[in-house]
Formats: sequence, C-alpha cells, structure tokens
Amino acid sequence: MSEKMWSGRFTLPTDKFVEEFNASIHFDKRFYKYDIKGSIAHAQMLGKQGIISSQDVQDIERGLAQVLEEIESGKFEFLTQDEDIHMAVEKRLTQLIGDAGKRLHTGRSRNDQVAVDFRMYLKAEIQEVLALINNLLGTIINKAEKNIDVYMPGFTHLQTAQPILFAQYIMAYFQMLKRDYGRFADCLERMDYSPLGSGALAGTTFPIDRHFTAEKLGFKAPTENTLDSVSDRDFAIEFLSACSICQMHLSRFSEELIIYSTSEFAFIELSDDFCTGSSIMPQKKNPDMPELIRGKTGRVYGSLISMLTTMKGLPLAYNKDMQEDKEPVFDAVDTIKASLKIFAPMVEKMTLLTPKMVKAATAGYSTATDYADYLVRKGVPFRESHHIVGSTVAYAIQKGVDISELTLDEFKRFSNVIESDIYGSITLEASVNARKAYGGTARSAVETQIKNGRNFLDEIR
Repeated sequence: MSEKMWSGRFTLPTDKFVEEFNASIHFDKRFYKYDIKGSIAHAQMLGKQGIISSQDVQDIERGLAQVLEEIESGKFEFLTQDEDIHMAVEKRLTQLIGDAGKRLHTGRSRNDQVAVDFRMYLKAEIQEVLALINNLLGTIINKAEKNIDVYMPGFTHLQTAQPILFAQYIMAYFQMLKRDYGRFADCLERMDYSPLGSGALAGTTFPIDRHFTAEKLGFKAPTENTLDSVSDRDFAIEFLSACSICQMHLSRFSEELIIYSTSEFAFIELSDDFCTGSSIMPQKKNPDMPELIRGKTGRVYGSLISMLTTMKGLPLAYNKDMQEDKEPVFDAVDTIKASLKIFAPMVEKMTLLTPKMVKAATAGYSTATDYADYLVRKGVPFRESHHIVGSTVAYAIQKGVDISELTLDEFKRFSNVIESDIYGSITLEASVNARKAYGGTARSAVETQIKNGRNFLDEIR
C-alpha cells in the first residue's frame, strides 16, 4: 500500500486490472515538461509565501531538474502503478530529495495540476500549428504568384461553370487557412489563463499567490473560479473544433488534388516523392498523401465528438471521465501537424499541366454567362437573356461546336441586338478579366488578393 501516495484511506491494494484500467501514465507522460515546469513555479511560489523553506525550494528545483534529465535521456521508467505523470514525477522527486519532495504538493491537487499541464501543452502545440499554417499560406501565395496567367475551369456541381485564374482558385484555400489561423489564435487567447492553485475544486487554505504562478508559467492571469478551473475543458474542445475545420479544408483541397491529378482531368501532376505505386499495376502513380489526409479527417472529427460526448453530462467539478480528454487531443495534434507538414511541400512541388487546364477552361460553354451579360448591356432583361443564351447553347450542342464558333448570322437567330462585338466578350481572356470586382478572378483583382495576403503574412510573422 505504501506505493500509492493516496493509500492511507484504503485497506486493500488496488486490483491489478483496475490499476491498469485506471492508469493514464502511458499517454499523459507527454506532459512531462509542463508538469515539471508547473511544479517548479508552484514550489517557488510556496517558498515566496513562506509556506515551505527556501532550502526545500532549492532541493525541489534540483531534484526536478534531475527528473527532467532522466526522462529526456530515456533513463526514467514509467510504471503503471504510478498512475499518471504527476504521481510518477513526484514519486521520483521524493526518492531523490526526501521529505522536501513530499512538501511540493502543498496547496494544490492533481485536478489543477493536470489542468495547468494540459493548457501549457496546448499553448505550445498551437504555436507549432500556427507556424505550419503560416508556412502553407506562404507556399500557396507563392504558387499563385508564379502562375498568375494560368487559366482553368471553375466548377459548380463538379460541372464546368466559368473560366477562372488558377491563382484565384488556389487563393480560395489561402482564405480558408487564413481563417483557420485566426481560429487557432483565438483559441490560444482564451486558454491563456492558469488554473494552478485551484486545488481539488474550492481553492486552498494556504496563502498562495496564483498571480505569481500564472506569470511564471507565461499565462496572462489566473482563472477566476476554482470550480470552473478544474472542470473546464472548453479550451480543448475549442482546439479540437479548430482542428476539425482546418482538417476539413485540407481534405477538400486534397480531394481536388486527387481529382485534378487523374488522367481524366490531368490538370496537375504530384511530385513522385508524395505518391506511391501499386503492388500489381506497374504503371500506377497513386496520390496516397492527399488520400491519407482526406482519410484522417474522420479521426479528427471523432476526437471532437469524443470530447463533447465525454463532457456533455458531467456535474461540477472534476470527474474521472475527464481522463478521457487527453488521447483525442493528442491524436488530433499529431494528425493536424502531420497533415500540414505534408501539404506545404506537396503543393510547392506539384506541376501544373497548363495546356490541359486552358483547354478545359474553354470547354463546357464556360463563357455562356459572359454572353448573357453582353445581352444585358445591350438592353435585354437578364431573365430574357438567360433564355436566349440557353437556347443558343442547345443549338451549339446540336452542332457540336462551342458558342464562340457560331457565325454572326447564327447568333442573330436568337437576338437581333447581337453584333460582331460579341466575339470580344466570350473569349477566355475577356471572360476572366471582365470580373474586376473586389475578390473576383480578373488578374487585377487576384493581384489585389495576393497583395492583401502578403500583408497578412507580414503582420503575423
């Protein structure tokens, strides 16, 4: 029974299977740096407040430094009977420095200890995610600039709709990821409060200084309600929500990379080092990386749903159910970071098959809307012009030609207002560059988007 730091109340040892079922050390050991950092700040606060001696503080700092070295060098043994990283560190500390190690837990509980570790861990991980998004945003904007004159078809319902610039297309994902950056940054802002010192749920009778530990640990301030502090996992749920939305954006982008790299589309070619081959078909070049990113999106969604389900019926304050909060977050962290790390070089190294994209942009009567706009400018009401264009397209389909290949006499069958200037309105270049409104696909409008994107990157770097 002496192995358990809480064993004084109990007369029987923990059942072996219960011990294994109860333990979280094999996954929450990921917190070790933050647990040690939090313990050092707590010890320094206890010393400052005269709750423990300065000698105890020195011994604790020395002992925790040794524990950190042992963990990072691989010498530390993580044991199931230690339950979690908090107990494992404290146990080893006490072995190293004696009674001073037993005084470390004064004025705190594992409830506020895990809460502060979790927040410090996520704060650090969010900074890494933000850096990865930043890198991908830079890659996207470079790709847009280098291919500013490349035309491609824009789609609705996966049917050719209107011609657009490739730069306009890829800058759409810039906007999505820019919003993702904002969501993670907002999440970081809201979690920047320290729960340390909240105790089990009601605070502590010792004269602690929570503002001191919050500042030491790099938090904006301490949390304001101890009950909420130890039972709050909103910050993790918000993080998982941001991960889910970002992963969804990567999945949509992946879907298009997969489609556009098929022989049927052949708009792009992914670099060989981001693809794999077939075990039986030697000609195959499979887009496995975007397929994996698309596939892993489900597990990120699952992490969010898991956390929401865990928390949905919990009474205040801490409940053991909340031990299930970490693995979904760890998995989502690993998945979103890996996906972002893959995506930037994959986009950077992909080749645009420009002739095929341009040819596809001219197909499917993609300038029909420009034809309708031409009629409107000639005084034809839009709804009437819509019908005229539809009839013209039906005629062209029967002839097996594009509308730009019709003669002026053929155009006049559908409206007498049509003149020879129609041909200047329904070319690929004219169609794209006519859309000059802010946010549009005209080169001038896309150049503005790129400029604004550059300004955003300058602001966050």
